[in-house]
Formats: sequence, C-alpha cells, structure tokens
Amino acid sequence: MKRRITLAAVAAGAMLALSACGGGGSESEPAATGEGGVPLVKEGKLTTCTHLSYQPFQFEKDGEVVGFDVDVVDAVAEKLGVEQEIVNVPFEPITAGASFAQNQCDVAAAAITITPERQEAIDFSEPYFAANQAILTKSDKSVKDAAGLKGMKIAAQSGTTGLDYATENFKDAEVITYEDLPLSLEALKNGQADAVINDNGVLYDYAANNEGFAIGFDIDTGENYGIAMKKGNTAMKKAVDDTVKELKDTGKYNEIYKKWFGKDAPKE
Repeated sequence: MKRRITLAAVAAGAMLALSACGGGGSESEPAATGEGGVPLVKEGKLTTCTHLSYQPFQFEKDGEVVGFDVDVVDAVAEKLGVEQEIVNVPFEPITAGASFAQNQCDVAAAAITITPERQEAIDFSEPYFAANQAILTKSDKSVKDAAGLKGMKIAAQSGTTGLDYATENFKDAEVITYEDLPLSLEALKNGQADAVINDNGVLYDYAANNEGFAIGFDIDTGENYGIAMKKGNTAMKKAVDDTVKELKDTGKYNEIYKKWFGKDAPKE
C-alpha cells in the first residue's frame, strides 16, 4: 500500500470543541468503513487527530508529518486497507472527546497519556509506549532534583500530565502554562522560563539536538501512552490493539522505536 500522509490544519477546532462539550454540536455517524467493518469518518482514510509539534512523536518535516506515532498508526491504516490522513487540532479537545464527537477524526495519536479522567471521555488502546516526565533547563542552570526548582519559573503545556504534576508538586516554583511544547521551549530559550516540564521522550530529543540545553532529572510517574478513539468504538479499539500486538510480536515495533530513538525498545 502506498504511504500517504497529509497535514490539514483545523482552524475551527476550538469552536467545534466548545460546541461539542456544551451540547451545541450535532453528532453524526461515520460515513465509511475499513476492512472488518471498522467505522471511518472518511472513505479510504484513517483520519488521525494530532497536536503539532511534538518531536519525535509527530512533527512536520519537508512538508510531511512524520514521527514515531505516525509510523505506528500507519500500520493500523494498512491493516484497515486505507491510508492515514493527519489533522492538526488543539490538544485539549482530543482528550475531552470533542474531536471525536464532531467526527474530526477516527483516532488520535499525540503522545497521549492514559489517565482515569481522560478515560471518562474517550477510549484508549492498550498502552503502546512507556513514558515519564522530565525537567529541561539551559545547561548553565541545570538542576538535579525538585528542591533545585525553588523560586524558578517552570513552563508547562496546557492540558498535559506534566502541568498537573508541576502544579501539585512544585509548590515553591511558579508554573506558567503555554498552549504547546514549542511555546514552552521558546519561553525557556528567551528567558521567560527557567525550566520546562514535559514527557521525557520529547525533552531528551530536544536536548540532544539543541546545544545549550540539558535534562536536569527524570520524574518516574509510570505513565503510558495510548492511541485514543471515540468512546464505545470497540471495532477501532480491537483493530488498533491487534496492530500494536502484531508490531511487537514481529519485531516491527522495535524497528520503529530504534528509527526514532536510536536504541532498542525497553523490554516488557
């Protein structure tokens, strides 16, 4: 199957989310199906909601959206006999279920941590990636533990578990909320923030590819990412779960992991 990924920015995403959450939007049933009768919102496509940029999970390169999550969902699309199409939307409407209620997408892959609160609004696949939080600073301001953050300004992304953790645990620091990871990193770069909290995978990638930045410390939160879908979409959940299992059983998952992280996937 020819691999085709496109990027479609949804400018009205926030408005749709508000109408869906407030009951003002109308839900319609998906208009198409993939192999096995899996419902799809668009004929011949597995439409994936994501929130850019979150390298190396999903980011734009040379006009194409690429990354770890993209490759995993590509395998799901192949299983369904369709092509993946990626839609860039705000993060919070995904986790609130609004993106699915408005039929913007079939699944969402945006390094989304599985939490009980999110499971009330959306369904998740079985975990496909283990993650923790981390603290990133400039190299000359590196900190080794939470005590070292006292008095600092910490940038955190809106709607994330990193923001929740920082708010609950770093009482002696000022937590500043930004819409996305790039804005958080820009705040650190220009001195508006002293540190960034986010998932360790993206922050290690950033530190490795940008001189002058360093990981201060990891925070073991025991988080796992799941691929999200509309509540009650059991056919899609089975298709995604089966695909992830097949990727792991065949060694393809390890190939994808090594491609984006430069090392073998952790043993389960």
